[in-house]
Amino acid sequence: MATTTPRLEKYLEAYEAVRAQGHDREPVWLEQLREDGWARFSAKGFPSTHDEDWRFTNLAALAKTAFRRAAQGEIAAPAEQLERYRVAGTACQLVFINGRFAPQLSDLGSLPDGLLVCSLKQAIDCGREGCAPEGIEQHLGRYANMDRDVFTALNTALWEDGAYLRVRRGVALEQPIHLLYVSAGAQIATHPRTLIIAENGSQASVIEDYVSLGSEAAFSNAVTELAAGEEAVIAHFLVERENTASFNVSTLRIEQSRSAQVDTHSILLGGGLVRNNVHPVLNGEGAECLINGLFVGAGRQQGAGQHMDNYMLVEHAQPHCSSRQFYNGILADNAHGVFHGRIVVHKDAQKTDAKQTNRNLLLSDHARIDTKPQLEIYADDVKCTHGATIGQIDESQLFYLRSRGFTLADARNLLLYAFAAECLDRMREPAAREFAEALIRERLEELTAAAKATGTGAQEESEPNREELG
Repeated sequence: MATTTPRLEKYLEAYEAVRAQGHDREPVWLEQLREDGWARFSAKGFPSTHDEDWRFTNLAALAKTAFRRAAQGEIAAPAEQLERYRVAGTACQLVFINGRFAPQLSDLGSLPDGLLVCSLKQAIDCGREGCAPEGIEQHLGRYANMDRDVFTALNTALWEDGAYLRVRRGVALEQPIHLLYVSAGAQIATHPRTLIIAENGSQASVIEDYVSLGSEAAFSNAVTELAAGEEAVIAHFLVERENTASFNVSTLRIEQSRSAQVDTHSILLGGGLVRNNVHPVLNGEGAECLINGLFVGAGRQQGAGQHMDNYMLVEHAQPHCSSRQFYNGILADNAHGVFHGRIVVHKDAQKTDAKQTNRNLLLSDHARIDTKPQLEIYADDVKCTHGATIGQIDESQLFYLRSRGFTLADARNLLLYAFAAECLDRMREPAAREFAEALIRERLEELTAAAKATGTGAQEESEPNREELG
């Protein structure tokens, strides 16, 4: 019998329920994987600020909240409620309610040959019947590291469903795949698991989208493993837009083979406490990786600000690989942002080319950013750079725009959008970019409207002094 502390009892209850539910259905290797995950989590518990990787993020509120597992069919989400979360121009959409696949709400469309898309639970069940898609056992749980990350261990123990995607060799998808993960209900914890296998020479884009129905607190702990074969070209988009009472921890672990090219884009707009983990391993010669992101935080009704923590770990394991990290943060009110970017160049990874940049705008005196760019280099023939900047809106730029007829709100919004558009410019998938652009514009307009209503973060609305133009 597993042991636990009182504050972890709900997770133990969930683990025992998941294990009992899958006892006669899941293969032995998966049962062992779950057991290993629970053993790791129950031994370590939630990290504290004494852990270096969590020094800027206090998880006390998450740890003390008794989140529970949603009962099967407990929450029904009418299709009309989800209509506003649809993304135009996608190949298909899979919808998950509280971590479970909802086929009646999903739209698989007309899938092209060479693309397999289904729920991970369905794929496992298919294996029990002797028709399992190949590759699940070889990939699931083989990349995301339970030993170094207790949230990955917790997800491994408790996941009930998620998406399984396999893009066959040489197949190029023209439209992105949309995975919509919905949290609904009070104090419910979900642990979605996504497995993406891109075979050699394939091309695809995937949008992972996290939303919440209602205003209740929920906890989403998601893990995605992406295996990119030789010369595969993959774009992954993470969109976090849950309510500001929610907790969201997401982990993206990428394994790249020779000459694989993977672009990751994170758009963090919602959530009360958000932790975004991105961990690519460039494990094939000539691999390339782009880690691109934007996080926008503000206050909450109770006066506490959103907390957005971005942790990047990029491992260069083979020679002649390149990586680029670009993260921009916009923080208003009492919001707190974190950027911890770590690049590790292993001793055999000669001719590495790595760059890391974090830029931040603070829109109030109470907004805060902790940024920690970091390099660990064990090879002697590399080109690596890193840097971070923190600033405010340039008052001279505001003045110039207002002198040309812009209102203060419009001028402020234009400058914020220009800063955010640096992230959009790196997105090459048209449908995903249009989707992200609409969300970002809406969020920035909310910030501008809030600043105007409270009289904070900008000058008083009045006509600029023309004499100062000279």
